Amino acid sequence: MLKEEIKSSGVIDLMRESGALLTGHFELASGLHSREYIQCARLLEHPARAEKVGGYLGRLLKEALGDAPPEVVVNPAVGGLIIGHEVARTLGTRCIFAERVAGAMTLRRGFGIAEGERAVVVEDVFTTGGSIKEVMEVVSEAGGKVVAVGSVVNRGVDVDFGVPTVSLVKAAIDNYEPADCPMCRDGLEVVKPGTKRTQMGAG
Repeated sequence: MLKEEIKSSGVIDLMRESGALLTGHFELASGLHSREYIQCARLLEHPARAEKVGGYLGRLLKEALGDAPPEVVVNPAVGGLIIGHEVARTLGTRCIFAERVAGAMTLRRGFGIAEGERAVVVEDVFTTGGSIKEVMEVVSEAGGKVVAVGSVVNRGVDVDFGVPTVSLVKAAIDNYEPADCPMCRDGLEVVKPGTKRTQMGAG
């Protein structure tokens, strides 16, 4: 029932209305290239929409975990910051984030995880799940236990994190290695969202 409610809730429509669905030639955080990019920041910049979407995701996670609720939400900066906070609101837990320092994800700002603390890792969008896996390692190294993963959008579809994984939207979007990218072959300028535009070749 909950999944059907979310399916009919208009999350995709909210993404379209907010300009979160983009088309062009993009380099993803994974290094892969794509014709489509999902900029969840455009969706989550509206507090009412962020609360609504985070509520849906939090309820899905709560349902997936049943009688063993999480004690903390951990998310990667910066993509997971807003959605992680809204999910934590729904779950009634605190929310902390990991950030990249010298290329590695780490906890800073006085954040800590207690031994055995049950954590869910929340991200806005994932393709290969690299950032999520890094945060999972951070939680494990701190003594915590990741019990579930959640995201607004799963564009990797078949990524296995070894724990229950829930997403509001599953989108099987074609991704390409730079060497095999048809947009690169056509000489189209590549955009890495969040940075200045750069022209990249096929190699």
